Amino acid sequence: MKIAAVITLILFSLSGFTQTTPFDIHLKQVNISGLGGLQSYAFGQHNGKWLIVGGRLDGLHRRQPFASFDIAGHNNQIIVIDPTNEQVWTAPLTNLPDSIEEQLSSTNMQFFQEGDYLYCVGGYGYSSIAGDHTTYDKLTAIKVDDVIDAVINNTNFISFFRQISDANFQVTGGKLLKINNTFYLVGGQKFLGRYNPMGPNHGPGFFQEYTDAIRRFDLSDDGTNITITHLSPVIDSVNLHRRDYNLVQQILPDGSEGLTVFSGVFQQTVDLPFLNSVTIDSTSYSVNNTFQQYYNHYHCAVLPLYSASNNQMHTVFFGGIAQYYDSSGILVQDNNVPFTRTIARVTRDPDGSMAEYKLPIEMPALLGSGSEFIPVESVPQFSNQVFRLDDLNEDSTMVGYIYGGINSTAKNIFWINTGTESTASSQIFEVYVLKGDPLGDHELNHQSSGTLNMRAYPNPNNGDFIVQFNLRKITETRLSLYNIKGKKLEEDILDNLKVGENTYQRKIKSIRKGGVFILTIETPYEQATQKIIVE
Repeated sequence: MKIAAVITLILFSLSGFTQTTPFDIHLKQVNISGLGGLQSYAFGQHNGKWLIVGGRLDGLHRRQPFASFDIAGHNNQIIVIDPTNEQVWTAPLTNLPDSIEEQLSSTNMQFFQEGDYLYCVGGYGYSSIAGDHTTYDKLTAIKVDDVIDAVINNTNFISFFRQISDANFQVTGGKLLKINNTFYLVGGQKFLGRYNPMGPNHGPGFFQEYTDAIRRFDLSDDGTNITITHLSPVIDSVNLHRRDYNLVQQILPDGSEGLTVFSGVFQQTVDLPFLNSVTIDSTSYSVNNTFQQYYNHYHCAVLPLYSASNNQMHTVFFGGIAQYYDSSGILVQDNNVPFTRTIARVTRDPDGSMAEYKLPIEMPALLGSGSEFIPVESVPQFSNQVFRLDDLNEDSTMVGYIYGGINSTAKNIFWINTGTESTASSQIFEVYVLKGDPLGDHELNHQSSGTLNMRAYPNPNNGDFIVQFNLRKITETRLSLYNIKGKKLEEDILDNLKVGENTYQRKIKSIRKGGVFILTIETPYEQATQKIIVE
């Protein structure tokens, strides 16, 4: 009997949560001769051509300080891509002033295109001016259409770049988007010095400070002068302590514009991704602890679609890195946080409730981390670039492209990374939204809309591990362990519990060697199930 059937029939019976599949996704690969690989870059576009700056030419950063984020991996070119005619042009950044050249060679800048101008904020990289790696305190405005023409025609483009300095912009790994007329610079960090996974006081050392903030500002640009008016920031050292996450434009249930912070790293108490989300509107923000996102935790290509007729907001995530992945219908928790192929969507219903679904297709490889979704501008969108799902009238509509990102050869490579285990991808994928007959079910992740929020760590483990879970009321709680064939091995009824977060130390007694096991927590109102790997 298949594992999925065993889990369904023997372990538990899940309460129903059904939803008609609202659309499907199809990917079609495009290869452009002469296009190199790139990840964690910034982009703008004009008349179907893309302008790309910054990012890394290599794959996952290495753990050794001397090799991590080295100069050789800087993208020191402006890249122009015409995906329709499959053409690419490049020009070096060396003719620009040093401060502009350095920032636009950095990685993980925050960026946003407003009309003709692409605004690039912050970013991390090596600065010859500073004599070390740094996070830039710059905002650079790029006249997109003129730079594209200059690169294609090999003419001078210096006059199309302007730059200002501002300590509030010294951020990398955050996101820059707008709600109505106000810019929101959300999350991220200031990182000075060379990366070292052993911490700031090892080797050459470094300084790291998360913003823990939603920084808001108004920007006025007359084509010559850039004027910034900072508004009062929002500080939350627990829930906004995030970087390298996905911030996505949304249409909220009341029809207004908003943003949602999805996942990101790292929690203050443990070096693991966030599972909850944060919704930002024009006046405030709210933390959603009744929803948990298990797939797609790091920055990846994201597609937002809203159905006005159903008042449903759909956000589709393409691959990347996550603490969890699906195996035959059961969540596998891997605290090494591996690369995954998962394509998933999160749907917000009219009542504001959110749930996560795994799509029947996956990325063709361990792709997606550090990639971008580049929309087709002519496809119907709201003013905040959310696609109008109801206005996609064809059975198949190409809505945009995915370019670049990290292509990994294995799920977990960080501690063995010599620089050859992953690369920056040069692949482009056309992204189609299909509204005809569904290709397959979108599998609801039942735990995403639950409240137990179960975690087990470490996982993998040696049979001795901790289970963390949340209770919304005091009730009988059972913890059960099954083998992969569905046979119950152990069961405990937990006591001395409390409303809120609970922690239980667990030692598996019934095994003498490693294997894969199914762990469940059951209450009268809810259940959660995960795979436990014992080595």
